[in-house]
Amino acid sequence: MDPSNIDILNMIMNAGLMVQFVLLLLLFFSVTSWAIMILKYRYIKKAFSESAEFIDFFWKSRNLSNAFSQAKLLRGSPVARIFRVGYVELKKLSRSGGKKTSESEHSSETESASLSSRFIGIDNVKRALRRAINAETTRMTRMVPFLATTGNTTPFIGLFGTVWGIMNSFHGIGLRGSASLAVVAPGISEALIATAAGLAAAIPAVIAFNHFMQKIRIIESELQNFAADFLNIIERDIMM
Repeated sequence: MDPSNIDILNMIMNAGLMVQFVLLLLLFFSVTSWAIMILKYRYIKKAFSESAEFIDFFWKSRNLSNAFSQAKLLRGSPVARIFRVGYVELKKLSRSGGKKTSESEHSSETESASLSSRFIGIDNVKRALRRAINAETTRMTRMVPFLATTGNTTPFIGLFGTVWGIMNSFHGIGLRGSASLAVVAPGISEALIATAAGLAAAIPAVIAFNHFMQKIRIIESELQNFAADFLNIIERDIMM
């Protein structure tokens, strides 16, 4: 084993209780952050690949029912999920519109009533898509704020451990009555480990947070664009 690793391990084991507590807290933040990073990386990668696959299939398909069948297979695609929500709402509109038309087929206001119900139905589809987009955004950003919290707080937690360790070192100097390097260096080096650990936890978390938020904004933009295109298709078919 590398002697430097042994020295660091010995310094951690010989550090004060407060510094050890700080290091344990930083370890929790670091392990949790890395777990979130791995989960979110896999989730967003799958969301990108399956969404691209579904959008390509959607524009090549001339039948919404075929696209719906494909959307049910692509469970990891946010675009496919909002399409399923919109398609289900559209089917409800079609069924209710057909019932109202059959019930009022002898009325003189049949056409205007049917058109009005269709416009109301389009508003329902819009609201359903908006709720689905908000739900997908919430799903994608879940646990990501913890990375920002880690990046913002762990350097200060590490700094607190360092300050506490240095205070103990100076207290030891006062008790020994000596300020030689041999007396000061071990305590200072133990204390500085907390700062290093804080930075080691913070830097990957900040990088990952910025990366994931950029990817989430791209997916959210794709959701908005797809919802707008889907509504245009619905409105065009209804108005024809």
